[in-house]
This record gives sequence, structure tokens and C-alpha cells, in this order.
Amino acid sequence: MRLLHQYGSFLASCSSRSSSSRAPPVHSYCLPPVSNYEAAARQVFWLCNLGGGCCFSRASECSRAVGKNGKTLGNSLGLQNNKKVMKGFKASSVQPPAGDEADVYSAIIPTLSRAAASVLEVGDLNGNACHLLDKSKKEQVCLFYCSETEDLARRIAAESYSIQLKSIRWGAFPDGFPDLFVPNAHGFRSQHVAFLASFSSPDVIFEQLSIIYALPRMFVSSFTVVLPFFPTGTLERMEDEGDIATAFTLARILSDIPISRGGPTSLVIFDIHALQERFYFGDNVLPCFESGIPLLKHRIHQLPDSNNVSIAFPDEGAWKRFNKQLQHFPTVICTKVRDGNERIVKLKEGDPQGRHVIIVDDLVQSGSTLIECQKLLAAMGAAKVSAYVTHGVFPKRSWERFDHDNGEGPEHGFAHFWITDSCARTVKEIMGKPPFEVLSLAGSIASALHV
Repeated sequence: MRLLHQYGSFLASCSSRSSSSRAPPVHSYCLPPVSNYEAAARQVFWLCNLGGGCCFSRASECSRAVGKNGKTLGNSLGLQNNKKVMKGFKASSVQPPAGDEADVYSAIIPTLSRAAASVLEVGDLNGNACHLLDKSKKEQVCLFYCSETEDLARRIAAESYSIQLKSIRWGAFPDGFPDLFVPNAHGFRSQHVAFLASFSSPDVIFEQLSIIYALPRMFVSSFTVVLPFFPTGTLERMEDEGDIATAFTLARILSDIPISRGGPTSLVIFDIHALQERFYFGDNVLPCFESGIPLLKHRIHQLPDSNNVSIAFPDEGAWKRFNKQLQHFPTVICTKVRDGNERIVKLKEGDPQGRHVIIVDDLVQSGSTLIECQKLLAAMGAAKVSAYVTHGVFPKRSWERFDHDNGEGPEHGFAHFWITDSCARTVKEIMGKPPFEVLSLAGSIASALHV
């Protein structure tokens, strides 16, 4: 409601105009300055929804459309670049602003004012914000979370006003077994419900499975489980008779989640470690396999040396998994070979000489392979070495092994080390510690939850 009141006068002025009237000069619609473009994106997102000209379906879309410098609207308005934005001004007989005022507001407000004039009534401004947001025709999603995923859940809710956070009372009986309670259970009937899980250890899996099995039985319209990191099977090697595939066991458990009124449960997982594990799931669950690579590509484009980036894969498995998503970058492929009782990393193909080489893999545990790759690439003449993994597992604080190259050279460490927030415990440990940087999955998860 704060933002609604902030822009109430602006929208009221829009509603007093007919749809055919000419919009006033852009300068009169310039909004108060904001501290960063993320805030600008959020304000534009609100204006688009409240004005009925729903240019962006999510704040994250708006943020990406705003761009790094706040002056590029992207495709959301059908405008490919700033030149087309300026053409749009000329076509509408609106004088484009100059200097600092030529920002995202100046590009979007003329279009919005016409849409708002034909959609909003002055009385709407005094109504409920949720009622106004209903104009975007988005279904509300109730998002539950566990204690580990609370921070990520709040970031997801910040991406979309159609996602509402709902809490669970997590407790334990004197004997140690879970004591769980979902407040207002009757209130979720006919609602779209999701649960943000974190199976970071066997200790927490049982209590979360208890919630996951209970929620779809509450007569909800649909049920989605978001498990950013599918943890089992990352270290398993099925080589001898008697080896147990725990990844298959967990997949079977998740496949037996009760069916909701809307049908089978949707299961969202990011960059599952072994690709064959996707076939472990049964027909009673609909697995949706997402990737964190788009976040990496977006971050690469923000680098000052983005035109000098090469992608390195620590082994052929990583190349098979990610090369199609990163095929536009020069590629370096490493391989592991056995030297006596040791496995060492060698260069298989590609030339890292003078390049900013980014090592890409799905997850990191002890980090030994990545560190060996870093040393190899530095010795082969790389100008910088960075790394990206979707899942920073880092058991026993193994992240402490990674040194920061603070301009001294790649042989001294990593220029950047990007991870996502799929592993909540790791994020809390490495936050603010170079070379680590967290790329949030919040926007991607919010997209997956839209129904």
C-alpha cells in the first residue's frame, strides 16, 4: 500500500484523461529518484500492473528489462533497444528527455499513461492493493518454507506480488520426533500451494517430507515442491554389487507425494547432478528440471572483460551437461587422467592463453578438482581464472580452501567464484567473503511457480 499511495496522485491524473488524449510532456511524469535500479525496476513493475498495461509479469522480468544502466527496456515493450525507444517517443509526439532524466521512467510512462487512462477508475485507488493486482490475471500462490529456506523464500516473494509467504510451526516432541502444525489449514483450500524445501542433511528430510505429504491433502488446487538442490547421488559410484543408489530411493519417495485436486505434484530441481537421475521419478510427480546457467550468462555480460571470456569444463561430464547453453563462448576442456595412484587434471582441448577463463560445473564438494583446474589454467597463460557452480555444498567448510586473486594473478587464486543460493547454509557462511558471490535463484523459482 505504501507504493500505491506514493503513486496515487500520478494514477489519478491518468484516470482523468480520455484514452485518446495526448500524454503531457514526459518531464511531468518523472518520479522521485531512487537509490538503485533494482528499486526503479520494482516501481515500474507496480506502475505497469496498476495501470493495466501489464508490460512485465514479474519484478524480476522488469529488473532484467531495465538493464544494467537503467536505460534499456528490452523486449517487454516490444522495443529492442534504446533507438526504438526514441522512435517510440517520436511516433507518439512526446518530446524525449535529455541527460539524467532519460531513464527508465521516461521511456515507460508515456505508454503507461494512455493505458492507465482507459483502465483505472479513480475509486480503484482507494481499494485493496490485491484487488488492483488481480487485473494482471495472476493466480495467487501460497509459498511455505522451512527454517533453512526462509531467506530465499522472502527473495522469491519479493519477485512477484502474486506469491504470498505462509509459515509452518516447526517443533519437536520430547522424544525428538517432529511436532508440526500448519496454521489456518482450511484457508488454503482451492489455493495454489508450494513448498520450498532444503534436504541439506538426513536430519531434516523426515520433517519436511511430513509437510510435503500433508499439504496436497488439504484440498489445494495444485501443489509444487521446489527442491533447488537434489542432494543424494552426488558422491555415489555404482560399481560393485551391493552398492545402494540412495538417489533412486529419494526419487521414489518424492514420486509418492499424494495427488492434489489439480493432479500430480510438480517438482522443481536445478541442475541435478547425474542426468540419468531424472528417470528415477515415477508417473505421480511432474519433475521440472531448471538450470542456473542463465544467471551466470547474465553475470558474465556485466563483467568489464566480458568479450574476453572463455568457458572451461573440469571434465567431459560437465561439458556434456552445459556446453549447449554456453556454446557461444570459446571453450576449454580439461580431463582427469590417472598417474599411478593419483588422478591429475590435464588440458584436453582449447587455449586459455590471455583469456578470462570461467570454470563451470554443477556443484562443488571438497573443491580439489576446481583448484587443480585453476592451477593448470594459470600455468597455461590464462589472464584470470573464475569459477561457477550451481550448488556450493562445501562440506566441512571446504570453501576456505579457495583463495582470492586480488589482482596478483590467477596462480594466486580465483578472480570470482559464483554460486547460487540453493544451499542455504553455505550462503550464510560465505556471504561477503571474496572471491565468493551469490547469484540468487529467486527470479527463476518465481517464474516456475506462476500458474
